[in-house]
Amino acid sequence: MKIHEYQAREILSGYGVPIPRFEVVDDSRDARRVAEKIGSMVVVKAQVHVGGRGKAGGVKLAQTPREAEAHASAILGMDIKGLTVERVMVADAVDIDREYYAGIVVDRATKRPVYMVSAAGGVDIEEVAATTPERIHKHPVDPEDGLSEADAQELAGKLDARPHVARDIAVVVEKLYEAFIGSDASLAEINPLVVTPDEQVWAVDAKINIDDNALFRHPDIEAMRDPSSETDELRRAREMGLSYIKLEGDVGCIVNGAGLAMTTMDVIKYYGGEPANFLDIGGSSSPEKMQTAIDIITGDPNVKSILLNIFGGITRCDDVARGLVAALEEQPVGLPLVVRLTGTNAEEAGRILAEHEMESAETMDEAVEKAVELARRQA
Repeated sequence: MKIHEYQAREILSGYGVPIPRFEVVDDSRDARRVAEKIGSMVVVKAQVHVGGRGKAGGVKLAQTPREAEAHASAILGMDIKGLTVERVMVADAVDIDREYYAGIVVDRATKRPVYMVSAAGGVDIEEVAATTPERIHKHPVDPEDGLSEADAQELAGKLDARPHVARDIAVVVEKLYEAFIGSDASLAEINPLVVTPDEQVWAVDAKINIDDNALFRHPDIEAMRDPSSETDELRRAREMGLSYIKLEGDVGCIVNGAGLAMTTMDVIKYYGGEPANFLDIGGSSSPEKMQTAIDIITGDPNVKSILLNIFGGITRCDDVARGLVAALEEQPVGLPLVVRLTGTNAEEAGRILAEHEMESAETMDEAVEKAVELARRQA
């Protein structure tokens, strides 16, 4: 789950990371009030779940409260990469002497967090990685041992050679790791981590992504979710317990299990088709969940055929078939549908499908070939 910058600032501040004063507002007059309270130059920043806010005009410096109000008025309602700005953050503008990067991601290859620091802060770290990868210093962290004080000091020394400044940076490095682990994040970064002319260290931009699977432990973070940043399809899928990712193809996929879903998309590509989505219905096969899955897929104008591919282990195929029938009786699908059900109670499921004259297949290859061919005919 993505959270806004101001929310990431709140989390980091709770762990002791030095954060400049800020408030979030949804009215330009309130932006002026906050700027008056801060009493110095401020930065007005759009709060949307996309990068490139500055390039889009969503980040502005204001010398006066009146200017902060004007900037907020211009930014609120702005469209940035398809998202409407509904809130802006008004923050104390820090005088920057040097900019650094500090971030942590989960590395699936090593199965541990990897800390990354770079003296090339203030720009996209992806650009640094592509053009000057030698400027990024990486440090895998053993999750059992955690990040030691010595590790933090070594990473800080990669950024700033001044001992007293490196000491303060090391504190931030440690606190960022504590926040990463404490919030069950999949990514946490400060970019830039700045040093002022008087050698103060501040985190002036923050980004944290949370592992969805850990949100049950963090109701406070779950409450930070911004529904307005999701498409209607993503919101409905999440609320119904479906895992959904839209793609650009024309064969809609309804599958149970992430592994089978990935394999199904591979086989569609193998037979010359293009998957329209990743959609994992999980272990439940209720009519409501099936109806939601079908509604989401048929709402995509690119979809020309639908493939339902289920392997019944704990999930019973006859339950899936009954759920599908109930869903289609509630709202018929105006697209060709191919069903492949195998596993627990597959024979009973086959009888149910035959009674309702649904297109079925014995194997995944057969089902995929049919779905790809039907999509071509609809094109």
